[in-house]
Amino acid sequence: MYVDGHMHLENGPLTKEYVLQFVEEAKKKGLDEIQILDHTHRFIEFEPIYEELKQYEVQKVWLENKKMKFKDHLSTFVELMKDIQQMDLPVKVKYGLEVCYVPHHEKYIKDVLSKYPFDFVVGAIHSIDGILYDMSFSKELLWDRYDVNDIYQRYYELVFQLVKSGLFTQLAHPDTIKLFQIYPTYDLKPTYDQLAQLLNQYHMKAENNVGCYYRYNHPDLGLSEELLEIFKENNVPLIFTSDAHKPSDVGTCIKEAYKRMNQ
Repeated sequence: MYVDGHMHLENGPLTKEYVLQFVEEAKKKGLDEIQILDHTHRFIEFEPIYEELKQYEVQKVWLENKKMKFKDHLSTFVELMKDIQQMDLPVKVKYGLEVCYVPHHEKYIKDVLSKYPFDFVVGAIHSIDGILYDMSFSKELLWDRYDVNDIYQRYYELVFQLVKSGLFTQLAHPDTIKLFQIYPTYDLKPTYDQLAQLLNQYHMKAENNVGCYYRYNHPDLGLSEELLEIFKENNVPLIFTSDAHKPSDVGTCIKEAYKRMNQ
């Protein structure tokens, strides 16, 4: 059974016609199930958790793009996806959210999530204490200013807090901090071991997300070899994800990632 567990509607409208483009592509790629989600920065209800990012002008401008950010209500998305699930489709469709986890907004996040019947909820770390690490401007704001070891250590501290929050069923792209192929000088294995144990303790899936591979030309087909092996050794449940941001990317490299997993 082939599942693509992470794809976004964010570049299109919240309409059945647009969702069905993702379904059609999944069928074409031979998938059995897809999980559709959007970033919380699409939804009006989540704007308060992004306040800290606005301390930097370039991030403030990025967040103020109302064509992409804080433009829809969660209820619109949920009702659409409920309607989709009532249709007779060739591929099973689940729906949820990718939540930007910010520790001091944890209660707010919990309160918003509790109002909706999501099939799954993905937790993600996209910023290090108010600075995005994965944008074109992140090198100037973060990577060129701070020690790489400190960035990695703080990233995984935040990932551990995310898991321990108990709010999420799935951990988004666990090692996407490697996006720009900048690495720490210390051994990450103890960190990866601790992460594997926490994921099992809190009954969370980890993504083997290939988005960095085909969207950003990173050489790893998903998780690094070291992290993948540690997850396998610890029997951490994995879900394979394309991180598609448009219909044509649905299922990209999913079968290759499954094959790599089983080698």
